Amino acid sequence: MSGSDLDLSRDPAGAAEGTRRLRRAERREQILAAATRAFARAGYSATSLDDVAGESGITRVILYRHFDSKADLYRAVLDRACTRLVEEVGTGDYDQDAIPALVRAAAADPGAFRLLFRHAAREPEFRDFAESLTAASAEVARADLARMIPAGPWLDWAARLIPAVTIEAVIAWLDAGQPGADEAADRVAGAVNGVIQAAQVPARP
Repeated sequence: MSGSDLDLSRDPAGAAEGTRRLRRAERREQILAAATRAFARAGYSATSLDDVAGESGITRVILYRHFDSKADLYRAVLDRACTRLVEEVGTGDYDQDAIPALVRAAAADPGAFRLLFRHAAREPEFRDFAESLTAASAEVARADLARMIPAGPWLDWAARLIPAVTIEAVIAWLDAGQPGADEAADRVAGAVNGVIQAAQVPARP
């Protein structure tokens, strides 16, 4: 018998509290997953807390036990989506596995991906979240591209464009019904390589 088993048997109140915490965490995850679907389907403004509660299969009262407001819930949804994306893709030194990882993440939760990179930017209240994500993506791209493109305006151009091309290519793939899942990453990489090649063209004398 392990030490943890002994502790639980001697402290049933502590075990009960641990169970309650687990159940609360599970409920929160259930709400966030349902909210992701609801917000991705109808948008922030058109989605009410009653809609989210219905999608979650709970009452609005229970929903308020976990989130203070719709804005609080929406930001938690974005934070969850961002955390999961980072876990899947990483935060820097992107290599040949980065785009396949991004495609897998998008396919695993299309609603979350669209919320992060399409819907959040359209909501004034959450534009700061989208802008910080865009700025971070450009910074990472610049660091990686500096090994291939000389410093200057074309490096700046590529660092801004490549994250946008990558994300839009993946979203377009989702919108098209996720055709050719095995080759999707290669096609997205081809679009990205086109931008890199364009940025590498020597300047005219």
